[in-house]
Amino acid sequence: MENIITISNLSEEEKDATREVLLSSYQQYKNSYKTIEEFNEYMSHIEVSLDNPYIDRVLVAKDNDNQILGTLQIYLNSEDAYGRSEPTIHAPIVRLLGVHPAARGKGIARKLLQESIDYAKQKGSPSLYLHTGEIMKDAIRLYERFGFKRDHSKEFQKNEDVFVRCYRFDID
Repeated sequence: MENIITISNLSEEEKDATREVLLSSYQQYKNSYKTIEEFNEYMSHIEVSLDNPYIDRVLVAKDNDNQILGTLQIYLNSEDAYGRSEPTIHAPIVRLLGVHPAARGKGIARKLLQESIDYAKQKGSPSLYLHTGEIMKDAIRLYERFGFKRDHSKEFQKNEDVFVRCYRFDID
């Protein structure tokens, strides 16, 4: 039987399983942090991210058995996404795209991104944005292959060690 991936909105019952997928998907960056404390702080932010009241939508990717394999969050603007006024973006923003390590290579991230673009189009937005760290090289390659273009005007320095890149997908 062919394994079909479906994308849907997160339900309350799926929150814990989705949180586990997120945490598992970001473990790969553990050795990219200077200290384990910095990494643990990053992971604690990810762990509580699904409880953020400013999320407009959380998408989940599931297989035939309704197993959650991937997820991402969509915010309607930069203020909601980052809790800060800069960079100013008045368009949907994707955050925390994650695919469980055992489910990678099956097109799940691409399906989640496409659903996000479709959603931004439904909202009448001319663009969809996302930010990523320079350590996320595989993700950056995916975004660029998918058609996201770098938007230097919306990038920022998070702290002395972390530069945050911005990518924009322009909707036709």
